[in-house]
Amino acid sequence: MSGKICYLGDDHLQGAAAYLAGVMLHYGLPFYHVRSGDPPPHDFASRSYAAYVVSDYPAAQFGNEAMTHVAARVEQGAGLVMLGGWESFHGRLGEYHHSPLAAVLPVEMQSCDDRRNCAQPCLVEKLADHAILAGLPWDEPPTIGGYNAITAKPQAETLLAAARFSVRLTDGEYRFERTGTAPLLIVGRHGAGRTAALATDVAPHWVGGFVDWGDKRITQEVGGGMIEVGNWYVRFFRNLVAWTAGGK
Repeated sequence: MSGKICYLGDDHLQGAAAYLAGVMLHYGLPFYHVRSGDPPPHDFASRSYAAYVVSDYPAAQFGNEAMTHVAARVEQGAGLVMLGGWESFHGRLGEYHHSPLAAVLPVEMQSCDDRRNCAQPCLVEKLADHAILAGLPWDEPPTIGGYNAITAKPQAETLLAAARFSVRLTDGEYRFERTGTAPLLIVGRHGAGRTAALATDVAPHWVGGFVDWGDKRITQEVGGGMIEVGNWYVRFFRNLVAWTAGGK
């Protein structure tokens, strides 16, 4: 992968944005970050990025002009990935369903609140082989705490699902019953560019146990602070960003 990543959202580097920023710093992926409360820079349309990562960044903050520019860049070969959250997809304030990015992303979005919170187990389930998922132990799946309800467009591919379970204590034993499945990671193409949509978050609270997924701990300094996360979590999000940007 070559070129810088434009990362929009997740508040600031001393907050939720530290997680994905930490992943990219750990792997030496260059990036430029725009905080959730800030609009894109005034010269945004003159900048060229290998990929755009949109995570908890409201469409109203992004603006139609900047999103139209991103859509054109993806058509030409840049990547685009949207990560889930209360201000992604439709969410609480995301409202991307009628934005210029709706035609670019590989998913259909709802026109109302799409947030789904999981009080009981919700496991990440592998559905297909793909470079993003390679080298990770999907037979030891992580859990998540919530996701946005999205569906794949006809030409897109669903790689991961959210498998929800109901748990009850009966006669001294916990009994698990699968209650539903929802698309979690969907990939596709728009013009010459790669696109991806991950319905859950990269940072707490929706990321849940996913953030600790691994058999080793990774620590990374970020913005004067530090994150400590699982090595498989770090590898997954590195793969997602790198693949979307045209790498492996």
